[in-house]
Amino acid sequence: MSTSLMPLERLYEATQGAVLPLPPELEALYGPFRLTSRPERPLVLGNFVTTLDGVVALDRSGRGGGSLISGSNEHDRLLMGLLRAVADAVVVGAGTLRSVPRHLWTPEYIYPPFAAAYRQLRAALSKPEPPLNVIVTARGEIDPDARVLAGQVPVLIVTTAAGEACLARLRLASNVSVEAVSAAGAISASAVLGAIGRRRASRVVLVEGGPYLIGHFFAERLLDELFLTLSPQVAGRDGAVDRPGLVAGKIFAPTRPLWATLVGVKRGGSHLFLRYSFASPA
Repeated sequence: MSTSLMPLERLYEATQGAVLPLPPELEALYGPFRLTSRPERPLVLGNFVTTLDGVVALDRSGRGGGSLISGSNEHDRLLMGLLRAVADAVVVGAGTLRSVPRHLWTPEYIYPPFAAAYRQLRAALSKPEPPLNVIVTARGEIDPDARVLAGQVPVLIVTTAAGEACLARLRLASNVSVEAVSAAGAISASAVLGAIGRRRASRVVLVEGGPYLIGHFFAERLLDELFLTLSPQVAGRDGAVDRPGLVAGKIFAPTRPLWATLVGVKRGGSHLFLRYSFASPA
């Protein structure tokens, strides 16, 4: 393993929880990594990258991937790999899959130089399998040629009865399971977590997109922590192209604002790596 990355500069740290057994080369770049736990359900983490003006996706025609927002920043990919390495399941919406159809939601895919370190970390955490790749789609509109469906990783598609009927027309590989959690309409975050739990016992669930999906987790107060990379780019908006922010489809402020607590700030060059925690409802 060879990398020219400099260690992330720690500017602020208030994270509590158990220190995870990071391999030395990974800890040298990121520093100690702590996670809390929840006894009643999985710990749910979110990971997004945004421009300075709050854009998380440039459009919906294949140019919506986070690499265009981050500039394919190596520190960002290092962190994405770390979060995937500690996760039992990685959740994305169908729109995210359409924007990056060749993607696999595994740590070694996003940052190959640390593939061995990520595998070592998963082994130390008693997670020998790749993280369960979870795709949420209400209508079942999935490209059958998407790489994630080709048998390399375990996949769970969470959908509706209508979506399940649509997916039944596809010849899905044996690595893919489908679960309908409602008759039709939007799929709740709690339903997603329930389906994951029935497919795989999970202590940590990572949500990577998109804005509508994360909106459900925020609305149901099921997102425990948000890892937010602030990229030094201004994307702009003109109203002609949909350029969503972090959350879409939900409104919280001013009647129900969601306030976070800053628990970590790291710097890698001109990128900032922010970590926030969200209090659970009483």
